[in-house]
Amino acid sequence: MRGLFSALLVPFDENGAIIEHGLREIVRQNIDVQKVDGLYVNGSSGENFMLSTEQKKQIFKIVSEENKGEIKLIAQVGSINLEEAVELGKYATELGYDSLSAVTPFYYKFSFEEIKSYYETIIEKTGNNMIIYAIPFLTGVAMTMSQFDQLLQNEKVIGVKYTDGNFYLLERLRNRFPNKLIYSGFDEMLIHGMISGVDGAIGSTYNVNGKRAKQIMDLCREGKFIEAYEVQHITNDLIEKVLDLGLYQTLKEILNIKGIQAGTVKKPMAPLDPSKKEEIKQLVNEFNL
Repeated sequence: MRGLFSALLVPFDENGAIIEHGLREIVRQNIDVQKVDGLYVNGSSGENFMLSTEQKKQIFKIVSEENKGEIKLIAQVGSINLEEAVELGKYATELGYDSLSAVTPFYYKFSFEEIKSYYETIIEKTGNNMIIYAIPFLTGVAMTMSQFDQLLQNEKVIGVKYTDGNFYLLERLRNRFPNKLIYSGFDEMLIHGMISGVDGAIGSTYNVNGKRAKQIMDLCREGKFIEAYEVQHITNDLIEKVLDLGLYQTLKEILNIKGIQAGTVKKPMAPLDPSKKEEIKQLVNEFNL
């Protein structure tokens, strides 16, 4: 379960329906071209929180079929509807996903005891492993070391997807839990995560820039941090431009330019401004995507 995982993009048509052929193409792009070690399915990059339960199941099934056991699969099943999270967790487990993951419940100000019960319920009802998805800048849930400690005592909680810029807390987690999996969740901070000793990384830009991310990881493992920083600088030049143009819209357009049917984003997200297409073509050429 170590290594580079793409937070899988999902193609939608103008009516919000999943483009099955395009989703299969994106899976193959990740496996065959980007050479990732795994896929993180139905996370933020999959626009998950705007999807129906049936659409989420459809994605889990298509990805599992296309993957055919080639690389590791993590199923993000988190929802503030606990019954839905359990239902999705059971479904993904039946499909053979290697682990579940779940975002901390959000919107309402849940107590830590409620958050802990949420994870314990999903684990108990599914029997699968769990990777905590900590992304406080979107959920508003910033867990303390003590709270992580309580969750990670459960042997079924095998790790954390850590999407936070608090590197002190990351260092404390790594030091306290050397045998748990920790994934860096910020693509633009991958080198900092590697220096902190993460086991892997999960991110959206790896759908198109995975080869560079693997290069950063390999260089860090070899202790070549100056060289790794050079690759991170190039990567961040790309990420900066992608964020300026619109994250998911731009990543999908890059795939569309490469001949992969990546479709558009799901409403209420706005589709790509057509005037930006030429600039994205230049990105593809400039960064050899």
